[in-house]
Amino acid sequence: MRLFRKKGPAPIPYDRETAEPAVRSSICTGELTVGFVDRQTGRFHEYELAHDENDVEVFCQRVGIAASEIKRIF
Repeated sequence: MRLFRKKGPAPIPYDRETAEPAVRSSICTGELTVGFVDRQTGRFHEYELAHDENDVEVFCQRVGIAASEIKRIF
């Protein structure tokens, strides 16, 4: 029996019919922002700042998709 165990990242709930997970990357600075794109309007809604590709992979795990499936926006 383990008393102290590390829990995985908590899942992020979102409506799969109206939103799509995406990563927005700045052309100038290379800053990565993860969030969701509204399928109807195409507007990007920021969720959090990603410091590197590992943060993007953690976001993908929390959302429930593979890292290769995430949409990239420049």
